[in-house]
Amino acid sequence: MSDVGNPSPPRVAVVGLGQMGAGIARNLNAAGLLRAVFDIDTSAAERAGLNDALQSSDLTDLFEAADVALFAVPGTAQISRALAAIKIPAGRTIIDVTTSDPDQSRALSQELAAQGVGYVDAAMTGGAAGADAGTLTLMVGGDADIIARCAPVFDAIADRVFHLGPTGSGHAMKLVHNMILHSSFLATCEGLKLAERAGLDASLAVDVLNAGNARSFVTDTRFPRDILSGTMQARSTIANLEKDLGLAVAFSETLDAQHPIASLTRSILATAVETGRKDTDFSWLYSLYDDLIKDMEAGK
Repeated sequence: MSDVGNPSPPRVAVVGLGQMGAGIARNLNAAGLLRAVFDIDTSAAERAGLNDALQSSDLTDLFEAADVALFAVPGTAQISRALAAIKIPAGRTIIDVTTSDPDQSRALSQELAAQGVGYVDAAMTGGAAGADAGTLTLMVGGDADIIARCAPVFDAIADRVFHLGPTGSGHAMKLVHNMILHSSFLATCEGLKLAERAGLDASLAVDVLNAGNARSFVTDTRFPRDILSGTMQARSTIANLEKDLGLAVAFSETLDAQHPIASLTRSILATAVETGRKDTDFSWLYSLYDDLIKDMEAGK
């Protein structure tokens, strides 16, 4: 039987096995697509529950084993630096799932295109729980043909994929998404602190919010699951939120867009970082909120 029109599934690698990358890699492995992983921590594959044989010694080794490399690292700048040191075989594809500046996405895409290498910015939302479950939502920018070739990868890790336009569009949408999400989270912290001061039960207040027009992911999932439960495991740090808001504010400024709420949110998060809480799980922002505002107003 001819295989024309029925191409072989891509051989996929994952670079970065942190909170997001580990879950992504496990789902790709379950789908039979994973061929290699790389992390500067050589024990990361084992911690992620993956076969040690998948661990590549370096990125050159990784690109020998895989057609598609998905980078789950801090940002596009780190990807650019890592790739600048190696020769990538033509025909490979990079999937960038970071939260990054769209200008960096476009610059990297152009550099890779000159080498015959494809690039897709596929920013993600759904958190580490979504990465574990394979239910992420992806915000994708790039060439439609390249994105189509990545479809089996996306199918293994996401429930919904939005192609938003040319390269950089996915990262632009992610900055908009996180600007709204993180500002909403701190607004909810502020409102529930007021509810507590008024003698109201925070859990019951969240139930009311979820029955009314103030309902959001923050009230429906984040507070009940990660905060009011006492778990305090949102699985991302305050520093990550501050980085996201910094990118969103800078992006707004390049487009001459208004951003007072995002700037205030960033200032609160920056205060948390500057007062030694950068590695704290961001679920603790609710407990810390009053002190953070006092510190910010005091100029600490």
